[in-house]
Amino acid sequence: MTGKPLVALLTGAGVSTDSGIPDYRGPNGLWRRDPEAEKLVTYAYYMADPEIRRRAWRMRRDSRTLEARPNAAHRAVAELERAGVPVRVLTQNVDGLHRLAGVSARKVLELHGTARAYVCTGCRVRGPMEDALARVAAGEDDPPCRECGGVLKPATVMFGERLDPVVLGEAAGIAQACEVFIAAGTSLQVEPAAGLAGVVADHGARLVVVNAEPTPYDDRADEVIREPIGTALPELLRKIAAGRQ
Repeated sequence: MTGKPLVALLTGAGVSTDSGIPDYRGPNGLWRRDPEAEKLVTYAYYMADPEIRRRAWRMRRDSRTLEARPNAAHRAVAELERAGVPVRVLTQNVDGLHRLAGVSARKVLELHGTARAYVCTGCRVRGPMEDALARVAAGEDDPPCRECGGVLKPATVMFGERLDPVVLGEAAGIAQACEVFIAAGTSLQVEPAAGLAGVVADHGARLVVVNAEPTPYDDRADEVIREPIGTALPELLRKIAAGRQ
């Protein structure tokens, strides 16, 4: 045993903005700039309207998400693990950057799935997103499943879909067991993931919110940090590694 506290991090879009991936709900977020874009990641619209799917595939084709690289915040989490601190990452992000930064895969729970894979809504076959995007680049504007002809979508949880109950159960268990819980770069507005902060506050763990905008859980937090995440999170995690938090 290390004797060090179990640290859980709930990370949202704000952790990845320094990697060039835009957030959704911030002042310059995607939903504020283009409210129609939300339909592209809403399951009912996506399944019902081929034009929505074609737009969504064009958006994925033009997105730089799969080219993004971890930033200082992602690397700081990996460094915390290497320092011997028990750490678990519960991420609302679908970009896979925590794993790319070097955090052990078994210590990362991707609550909303991953954009790095596709899944068939019919037979549930999965594959690398690069393969589907190559088909789009070759002229298939809404590539069907090659196994069953079904509709393909990213292996992410779209609006209107339920989170995997097994993953959510694991996340709740981590929230109940941790001694320090850091909510970083998340608006804490999307349930049920946001409710994990309430679970933490209820059982008395230390709750730290690192976010540019106010969140519904600020008044229950032990500490609220409004500094840029790219500098604030690494500094906070260095203090934890050194036993100063």
